[in-house]
Amino acid sequence: MLYTGVTSQLQRRMFEHKTGKYKGFSKKYNCNKLVYFEEFSDINQAIKREKQIKAGSRKKKIRLIETINPDWKDLSEGFIFKA
Repeated sequence: MLYTGVTSQLQRRMFEHKTGKYKGFSKKYNCNKLVYFEEFSDINQAIKREKQIKAGSRKKKIRLIETINPDWKDLSEGFIFKA
């Protein structure tokens, strides 16, 4: 399952996904691995990009991920999580 979202605090959001803090899609499907992300200084641009990605096919999403992470490694492994 591929999950696409937008946040202003990536480390905090990944902690929430990994601990299943909130009920919903990501908890139901155990979406707890960060395989791709983009950074924006403008939230409106980030939301626009999120909508573009969500509108794409699964095949396009996989291609996008594999452009920077062909081995699908968890890019959040170096994060420091605080409860």
